[in-house]
Amino acid sequence: MDLRDPYLRGVELDRTGIPSFRQYPFHLGAIRSLHRLELHPQVTYIVGDNGAGKSTLMEAIAVAWGFNPEGGTKNFSFATRPSHSALHEHIRLVRGSRKPRDGFFFRAESYYNLATHMEELDNDFSFGPPIRDSYGGQSLHEQSHGESFFAAFLHRFGGQGLYILDEPEAALSPLRQMAMLARMRELVEASSQFIISTHSPILMAYPGATIYQLTADGIELKAYEETDPYIITKQFLNNRDKMLNELFGSGHST
Repeated sequence: MDLRDPYLRGVELDRTGIPSFRQYPFHLGAIRSLHRLELHPQVTYIVGDNGAGKSTLMEAIAVAWGFNPEGGTKNFSFATRPSHSALHEHIRLVRGSRKPRDGFFFRAESYYNLATHMEELDNDFSFGPPIRDSYGGQSLHEQSHGESFFAAFLHRFGGQGLYILDEPEAALSPLRQMAMLARMRELVEASSQFIISTHSPILMAYPGATIYQLTADGIELKAYEETDPYIITKQFLNNRDKMLNELFGSGHST
């Protein structure tokens, strides 16, 4: 992809129509301080602790783009339980001049619902090929959670696409997370753009990516080595016994 011409250049918060910054989700520090996020033309990461607003922001971007709140392509319109926030109504997308040919919103927490919906559609009469053919030809419910996750990344993502992924590492082993990095490289070289929220220091290691860390005070641009997932994981691996003693109390022994 031309580094000067991404599919999605940035995300802005239209603050004029927001009813109150004391209400969810506008009371969240990251949302309250949001004015504009510049997105990398290849890979942008959104990281932060639980409750910081990562999934809320990712969902709003995806819905504003036209994706179903529970995930999938723009062609999916099911709703298991409407629970998305109104944030997307106040998100303004700054689009590039080029339009993607492909796209997918991946949500780890609702992927089961997406797989169920696809299976129901395949069970209905259709003149076209089964949807599962686009995911490797096997029912996603007949695979392990991790296998079904990876099947989407490997088979469904076809390139020249905008891919918004919310915690895709949820069911992936460290080895599969590294395999996903390799798959991302293939797709980036095929003119794709990624926006990814993650807790994984492996998955967020894509070279040259832009990383935003959400906190209670706002949004910070970070280098990979400055992010909490990297720092905490490194500290734990390098000082495992010391950190376990602190977590368990002085009675712990190795």
